[in-house]
Amino acid sequence: MPDSSHALIQNDIVLFGLIAATLALVFWTASLKGFWQKFYGVVPPLLLCYFIPGIFNSIGLIDGTGSQLYNPIASRVLLPAALVLLTLTIDLKAVMGLGWKLLAMYFGASLSIMLGAFVAFWVMQQMHPQTTAGDTWGGMAALAGSWIGGGANMVAMKEVFEVDETTFGQFVVLDVGVGYVWMAVLIFLAGRAKAIDARAGADTAAIETLKQRLAAYNAQHARIPTQADFMLIIGLAFGVVGLAHAVSVPLAGWFAPLPWAHRISLDSPYVWVVLLATLAGLGLSFTRARQLDGAGASKIGTLLLYVLIASIGMQMDIGAVLARPWLFVLGIVWIAVHIVLLWGLGRLLKAPLFYFAMGSQSNIGGPASAPVVAAVFHPALAPIGALLGTLGYATGTVLAYLVGIGLRAMAGAG
Repeated sequence: MPDSSHALIQNDIVLFGLIAATLALVFWTASLKGFWQKFYGVVPPLLLCYFIPGIFNSIGLIDGTGSQLYNPIASRVLLPAALVLLTLTIDLKAVMGLGWKLLAMYFGASLSIMLGAFVAFWVMQQMHPQTTAGDTWGGMAALAGSWIGGGANMVAMKEVFEVDETTFGQFVVLDVGVGYVWMAVLIFLAGRAKAIDARAGADTAAIETLKQRLAAYNAQHARIPTQADFMLIIGLAFGVVGLAHAVSVPLAGWFAPLPWAHRISLDSPYVWVVLLATLAGLGLSFTRARQLDGAGASKIGTLLLYVLIASIGMQMDIGAVLARPWLFVLGIVWIAVHIVLLWGLGRLLKAPLFYFAMGSQSNIGGPASAPVVAAVFHPALAPIGALLGTLGYATGTVLAYLVGIGLRAMAGAG
């Protein structure tokens, strides 16, 4: 990597302008037809939002590691705000009304991902110990955040476990490389759902009811946002962030003298910021604040998330990211365990293929891609993918945190 002290752009305001323009260019081209539609069908926008700033840093255009754009602005302010906005949109009542088999497949998928992490780490310890050296365990915790929740949970785990930027970048590549291949397999299977369900004797009657209920809900709450809506969204998000930071320091101080608290990082103020932001968002989802999603709360949360992802990418060394091919073996073992366990659960419950696909993709892909897979089964089913994918924002932080604690113990890192 070039010497950051000789980077062409040293001013953080100029750097932020470059990052904002880069994100705008990516999403503008992603909205176009023709060549760009085919291009983004292969290369997801998320990957470019991460890699283009990484290229800027690797060629010496910017000084990503010396900038304050990521820390404290993006990681300490934008991340918890994104967690608040993405979590407050969860409709737990509607989720519980989806039927116990679908929920069983969803939570079974989360559990299988957690188990798969431990199995994959152990297998690679035996097969190729170099792969599990260093802070690989932390990168896996971050990936577990993505595969159980979403991008916000992934970044939260990076911060909680202080994962190196290059290691994190390697797991972003693994996330996209393995996750999107599996998504393509699910889309392929969706076209053969009727034959697969008939062979398995699955009951698909409940899916029709789901279509009607969720389509009606989304039509009822969508609206044109007002200025007051935007101010409420911003006020709630950053108000909670400020309160979380104020409370986190005394909470961490209270836990600091306890030896067991250090082992699970409860003496870290930032861990409390992440947990409090998630819990506050979940609490707000039981109030009228959840209706702000109809005015774009989740879209603003996603916008903050992409700024955060780009600010992480600008600290990356591109060459080092691609230097560990054995990580893909780890990822394949990990997702294979998830697939086998979830498929076995589906056969046991005689669940439709749609439930298997939603349980898996709403975890692995999250709310960005789960609706895409759901829509392949039927366009009216897309809201189910979005609903389950959003639920992961609430569960992903806690479950991935547990994965990280377990992997850290297996690695002997503390």
